[in-house]
Amino acid sequence: MTTPPPESPPFPDSLCHRCAAPPRYVQSRTTTFILCPLLPQKYPPQPVRGCALFKPRAPDAPPPPR
Repeated sequence: MTTPPPESPPFPDSLCHRCAAPPRYVQSRTTTFILCPLLPQKYPPQPVRGCALFKPRAPDAPPPPR
């Protein structure tokens, strides 16, 4: 099930939360996964600290899809 980002996102220092891609958050009963629409490995190991495809989201851009 794809849901809005949690109020306290998992791995808050991950680049994924600030990416222009934007990521989607997929929740199971026990955990939240961060799905990247750009990477062939859709669920990168977290926290992501470096990514060749990372582009910062514009400051005035809306938050990731809900």
